[in-house]
Amino acid sequence: MLRAIVLGAGAGGGFPQWNSAGPGCRRARAGDPAAKPRSQASLAVSADGRDWVVVNASPDLRQQIAATPALHPQAAPLRNSPIAAVVLTGAEVDTLAGLLTLRERQAFRLFAAAPGLAVLAENPIFRALNPDFVTREEMVPGTAFAPVPGLTIEAYPVPGKVPLFAEAGADPGMAEDGEAMGLAISAGGATLHYVPGCAMMTPVLSARLRGAACVMFDGTLFTDDEMIAAGAGPKTGRRMGHMPISGEGGSLEAFEGLGVARRIYVHLNNTNPALLDDSPERAHLAAKGWEVAEDGMEIAL
Repeated sequence: MLRAIVLGAGAGGGFPQWNSAGPGCRRARAGDPAAKPRSQASLAVSADGRDWVVVNASPDLRQQIAATPALHPQAAPLRNSPIAAVVLTGAEVDTLAGLLTLRERQAFRLFAAAPGLAVLAENPIFRALNPDFVTREEMVPGTAFAPVPGLTIEAYPVPGKVPLFAEAGADPGMAEDGEAMGLAISAGGATLHYVPGCAMMTPVLSARLRGAACVMFDGTLFTDDEMIAAGAGPKTGRRMGHMPISGEGGSLEAFEGLGVARRIYVHLNNTNPALLDDSPERAHLAAKGWEVAEDGMEIAL
């Protein structure tokens, strides 16, 4: 059986974001039950409930581990962890900053595509992960690997952007060379696709996802100009490497007819009204057969 736990469902900054006074963030801070907080996007997966793989080490990883009993150390030895591997879908701060939380001489395998490994190699702070304990292994697109017994992962490139900190000011354009990866995570004959960042749907990607049992997909923004309209930033979703949910070319349209049995939005920005249980946008997604991920949500396939 494939078991997955959503450690975090929010985009960078989480929900509420620390410096946002937007209406949704204000509701979340006030404890409104219809505005549930989300930490930054991360997922834990396992085939046996003993050995776990963390997908994306978000800046909130310490908090996420504390909130997830399945990831707690066992009684003995003194230092141990069920986390046997970490897999990165990209090299943004939101996907790798949490690696520094895992620096206490604990053995695990670290997987990333070549661009992600290059970012780690270029930043000496990640030497805090002692190579005697943490191996760095390249994910080769299209080649399945087994990070833990009983579970296999195949990584595949999706359209995206280089990390924001690597931009030189001008729009670097869209990339599809491993800067953003989707994952097909399989165990016991079941497969879950995890695609937290994707700039557009391509024929190759739609063919890969067609008929899938479960897809967790980029839900960063509901509308492409959402952050501009809210006064939260100068960029569209597509400029940031995230296709919007709604509108022409959005993910709602892109998934029509693909026959995906279970569709779940992850990586939602704090401006996205779909975060709110009582919003018209959430009702619209539900009518279209989509779910919105929450921290702690569990999936069994």
